[in-house]
Order: sequence, then structure tokens, then C-alpha cells
Amino acid sequence: MHFITPKHHWNYFLAIEEDLKRMSRYIEFCEDNLGTYSIELAHILLSASSEIDVVLKQLCKLLAPGGDYDNIDDYRQTVRKYAPNFSEEKVQIPRLGLSYCPWENWKDDRNPGWWKSYNKVKHERNLHYAKANLQNTINAVSALLIAVVYYYKYAFAAERGRDVSFRDTTRQLESSLDTFMFLQADYYYQRLIM
Repeated sequence: MHFITPKHHWNYFLAIEEDLKRMSRYIEFCEDNLGTYSIELAHILLSASSEIDVVLKQLCKLLAPGGDYDNIDDYRQTVRKYAPNFSEEKVQIPRLGLSYCPWENWKDDRNPGWWKSYNKVKHERNLHYAKANLQNTINAVSALLIAVVYYYKYAFAAERGRDVSFRDTTRQLESSLDTFMFLQADYYYQRLIM
């Protein structure tokens, strides 16, 4: 099975993920350091969250063509309606023993705290620079992974004219369980190791 949909969003996610992975060499990703903030974390938070805005708008256009999708509230309503499991997705960082559910607030029809922090950092960095912290940054990159995989699942389905599984989506994206961050294990084909 081969898809022709460009992988721009996936490749951009991989670049952001690599930036976050690099940070794990300088900041121990543990509870004690979740409040740590820096210029580089601000850069990653802003990049990931901006890309989320782009990807979710495209996802909504696939889920419900013809709608107006101007902001996170519009995305939340559409994604909750057409992809109800989205808010329950978890992202694992197994090397570090971490697990995040960055969209869980959507279950209660609220936007995530990390999204609010992103907007504060974006619009009033002089007042809210400390919100560009490790906790918000990991959540934003985790949220981007979920958004990107869902986007491609529906983009590939539109291209094929039929449903496409998460496994086939991650296979096409050339994603595997040996990456830094990943979704639940059954979204991936296992490699046979001999």
C-alpha cells in the first residue's frame, strides 16, 4: 500500500521531536524539573503549538468539509464529534518512563492548560516566560504527535476512498516503536527481531 499524500507535517513533527529529545540530554525529564523553562523550551513549545494549529485545521477540513475552523474552540468541537477517541490518546516516552494524555481536557469541553500557556508565552512572553516550561513543552509535542497521526489517518483514508487503520498510517509514516515518542503499541506493526 502506497500513499501519495505529502508528509510535510510528519517531517516537521520529527524535527520538533528531535529538538525535544536533544533537550533530554541537558534537562532530566522528571517531576522535579517539570517547571524548568528556557529559550529552547520556548522555541519548541511555540513551534509545536503553532503546527498543532495548522494540522488541526486541516484535520477538521477532512472530518467535516465546508466548515469554518478558525481557532482551537472550533477544532475541539469538530474533533470531539468526528474523532471521539482523540482526547483519550496517550503518548509514551518509554526511555524516560513518561506518559502523557495532552488532550484529556477536551473530554470536559475545555482546552488544555498547556495550550493556554502557549498563548500566554506567544502573546505576553515578558509576563509569562516561565510557562515555556518542560511540562507544557512535552505536552505540546505529545499533542502534536496525536494530531499529526490522526490527520494522516484521515488524509490517507480520503486518498484511498476507505478507512485506513492506525497501523497502516504509522507504517506509511515509517514510524516505529523505537522512536522517542509513540502512541499506544497496537498502532504500530511489530518488527520481528532475530
